[in-house]
Order: sequence, then structure tokens, then C-alpha cells
Amino acid sequence: MPFPISPLFFKSSTVLANIKLYLSRQASGLGRYLLEQLLFLLLGWVPTVVGIALRGVFYRLILRMDGLAAIENGVRLRFADQIHLGRGVYLDQGVYLHACPQGIKIGARSMVMHGAVLHVYNFRNISRSGIFIGEDSLVGEYSVVRGQGGVHIGDRVYTSPFSQIIAVNHVFDDPERPFVEQGITAEGITIEDDVWIGSGAIITDGVRIGKGAVIAAGAVVTRDVPAHTIVGGVPARVIKSIDGQTTTSNDRIIY
Repeated sequence: MPFPISPLFFKSSTVLANIKLYLSRQASGLGRYLLEQLLFLLLGWVPTVVGIALRGVFYRLILRMDGLAAIENGVRLRFADQIHLGRGVYLDQGVYLHACPQGIKIGARSMVMHGAVLHVYNFRNISRSGIFIGEDSLVGEYSVVRGQGGVHIGDRVYTSPFSQIIAVNHVFDDPERPFVEQGITAEGITIEDDVWIGSGAIITDGVRIGKGAVIAAGAVVTRDVPAHTIVGGVPARVIKSIDGQTTTSNDRIIY
């Protein structure tokens, strides 16, 4: 006679499976999770320059820093061992970095401002995934960067508040199936040096933005942008070239 199995067994198994799934989405292993969460609990909330100094010292146990980096209180880090911060990097309050492989690398003196989200979240084993930001760049307030297909941002690239750089897209070809069952595409996004992205602009998967380009506020970029051009609109189109021959106003004051 088979041994009877209580319904509680299945319930507890489901709970354990959910806990295991949760932990696998937070850190590279149980030991890493415990260490990271302990440091967040002890030091993550500490305000002012005191907290910045403490995190600058002890967060080296869980992530990679080249020289000094400033991390404000309230910064959330997941898969911290996959995060690499260059010298002089600044992470403002409320920043969220989820670096599930292949990780996040932020170059020297770059800044990630309040409420910004850098999210790799690669649980489909996409080989090109990751977020890589060059030197002296800035991710504006409440901007979102999704790196499943790989996002490569050059030097001196500024994104204004509420911009989105989304290197992933859902497939929805089959009307008989929910889109969540049809998979994703993840071609990647490349933004070359000296690009300015206006507030609320959206950069979609598969796009390359050339050096020195300007993306107007609210633009939706669905195709490659030539170097030294200004694009705007939905979908974005070239408005004009930046050729050094014309200015917007002869009486403007430049600081």
C-alpha cells in the first residue's frame, strides 16, 4: 500500500520552490545573498557622508570598485558581484541596479541619478546581455535601462530624466497565443560617445546612435541615428545635422 502524502507536503514544497526561485533572482548564491543582505541591513540606510564612507569601504566585499565610488543611502543592488564601478562613480539615492549576468559596468566619474533603474535581468542565458557605461556619463532621474540584449553606452553620454533604453522586445506574432508565451528578441543597443538624450525619449531594441547625436525630448527611436544629427518625433526622424554652421540663437547666453 503506497504511503499517503499529505496536502501540506505539496504546499510546503511550493513554498520552498518559490523561496528558491526568489533567491536565484537576487544573488549568485545563498552565501552571497546572506552577505549582501547583511551589509545592506547594517550600512545601506546610513545617511550623509558617513554612510558614503562606510559603504565605500565595506561594499568592496560584495562588488568591484576601482578606487573610490560614492553610493548614497537607499541604493538597491542585486547580484552585486556582477557590478563593477569605476573610480569616482556616483550612485544617487533610490537607484536600483540588478546585474544578473552578464553584469553592469559603469565607467569612471559617471553618475546614476535618483530613482534610475539599470536592469539586466538575464534569466534566458542571452550571451550578449549586460549594461556597459563609459566614462563621464550620466543616467538621469527615473530613467530605465534594460540590458537583456546588451546596452553599450559610450563616454560623455547624458540621458535626461524619464528616458528609457530598452534592449528587449516581446514577440506577438501569433494571435492565438498570449504574448508572454511567444518569447522575446534582444538585439542590443549601442550609443556612441557624446550623445544627449532628451527627457522622456525612448530608445528601442536593435538601435545604434551615432557619435554626437541629440535625441529630442519625447522621441521614440526605432532605427539607427546618424552621427551629429538631431532626431525627434514618433517614430524619430532626422530634424537637422549638427554641422557647426548654424546656431539656434545669436543672442543666447552660454555658461
